[in-house]
Amino acid sequence: MRTNTYDTTAHGIEQVARTDRAILLTHATDLGQINVSALAVAAVASEAALGCYGVVGLTSRNLRDGLVELLSPSASHRGVEVHLSDGQIAVDLYVIIEYGVRISEVARNMMAVVKFRIEKALGLPVACVNVHVHGLRVSPEELRSG
Repeated sequence: MRTNTYDTTAHGIEQVARTDRAILLTHATDLGQINVSALAVAAVASEAALGCYGVVGLTSRNLRDGLVELLSPSASHRGVEVHLSDGQIAVDLYVIIEYGVRISEVARNMMAVVKFRIEKALGLPVACVNVHVHGLRVSPEELRSG
């Protein structure tokens, strides 16, 4: 296990441990300490992204043989990467979008919603939300009418 320690006193956040699976964020308050795992941040981000118009689902960041696999809702956090840099959270989302919608608008909306939800839930600043569109899904209605 690799361990890195960074003190980001501007927000009272400390990155106390980094493993291959999770980054643990620590925030000290007057009442005690709050520990948040990257998995918790990913869960908030995936729920927010899945609720956005035009988003079919999340996919794994690793493309194998050019195939995109839609993740089940219980595993959707695997379609989210969370990074901590300079006391701010950066999020990468790997998504499949509905065919026929304006991709740029769906992505912009998703960025705003995910950023708002994480900041509201954690009270921590989000530096950026990056959206990676790994595929488009054509609905059965579109296939019949097209």
